[in-house]
Amino acid sequence: MHELNQKDQSLIWHPFTPLLSESKPIVVTEASGVFLHTLDGRKIIDAVSSWWVNLHGHSHPHIAAAVAAQASRLDHVIFAGFTHAPAITLAERVLSILPKNQERVFFSDNGSTAVEVAVKMAVQYWRNRGIEKKRIIALDGAYHGDTFGAMAVGERGLFTAPFSDMLFDVNFLEFPNADREQRVIDQFKKLVSQGDTAVFIYEPLVQGASGMRMYREAVLNELLQIAHSHDVVCIADEVFTGFGRTGKYFASDYLEQQPDIVAISKGITGGTMPLSITSCSDKILDAFRTDDFSKTFFHGHSYTANPIACAAANASFEILTSEVCQQQISMISRTHSDFVTELTNYPVVSNARSRGTIMALDIKTNEGDSYSNALRKKIYPFFLERDILLRPLGNTIYMVPPYVITEAQLKAVYDSIREFLSKVAG
Repeated sequence: MHELNQKDQSLIWHPFTPLLSESKPIVVTEASGVFLHTLDGRKIIDAVSSWWVNLHGHSHPHIAAAVAAQASRLDHVIFAGFTHAPAITLAERVLSILPKNQERVFFSDNGSTAVEVAVKMAVQYWRNRGIEKKRIIALDGAYHGDTFGAMAVGERGLFTAPFSDMLFDVNFLEFPNADREQRVIDQFKKLVSQGDTAVFIYEPLVQGASGMRMYREAVLNELLQIAHSHDVVCIADEVFTGFGRTGKYFASDYLEQQPDIVAISKGITGGTMPLSITSCSDKILDAFRTDDFSKTFFHGHSYTANPIACAAANASFEILTSEVCQQQISMISRTHSDFVTELTNYPVVSNARSRGTIMALDIKTNEGDSYSNALRKKIYPFFLERDILLRPLGNTIYMVPPYVITEAQLKAVYDSIREFLSKVAG
């Protein structure tokens, strides 16, 4: 074992990894484009964008230059009572592509905190107005992050079990599969008709961590219409789905009904630095427009709107909105769709699906579909041995590639999936 591996094993606690895990972390020395370069000389295709954050390929020169220039000019400044151009520019740019009802942004550090801010903002909205509404509704299978508020509005299960008796109450709707859409709508109507619902939070059209589960925009539109008619604050968790992942800038762009609050992170800096934004509509702002100090939104982070992170996000925005990048998103979406059609020919595959740059398939097993499905222990090493990073969600294989991936590289990953389906799953 290399010295770096030994030190890692004795010093570092890795996320979502048992301390006694038999697998040893792979030492990455550098990265470029879709490739991770390892200490032992391998080039691994990062087909999951390193937990869905890397939009434009690793070490993109435009983003790297923006980070370097900002670091030598202004590294950080307290964001209470001070401001700076990178944050202002980024706010203006992000609001230009968010749903049109979004008026202002609040900066924080990551997806969990973006959701935490959103939930706190929505709850305090009712308190500031002096209205007693406390019911929160979410979708079954939701994953909104790992801080306590984000855990509370997420599915109660493997990830949250040690803390279950410490989380606030939430009503969970069934996941709106095609065969239960009307039942979910009726369930939602019954809950909100009681008049005490404060918040409805959802991952629009795609639930990422629960297995890339996808549902139709028509049912979400109806749920949002019902929520708005009962004056329920709607939060769209676009942490994963934002910045082109579903084929449009945001999954909300597929909908007629729009959220009151939006949480975004992951792709915002192109996968370069931690940053997140929670945006809100003028309706939400109205409850905070007061000189009553007690109604201030008392939330903040030491690195709020860090100038270097904002500079990276501005550079990423410039790439994202370019014609070249939009053409790449279209190419990936089209190529995924064609592959999904082919996957229907494999008896071992169920529910092959895609939405924009997201592609997923479930492999039939006796265990059913779950994050803890034992098949994950075969999937992950199989693809790593072929220099492809595909980190499965149980028995779900998915791809969320950087937008710079070529059609040939996509097809190389598809070839390995075909091989897995034929040799291992078969």
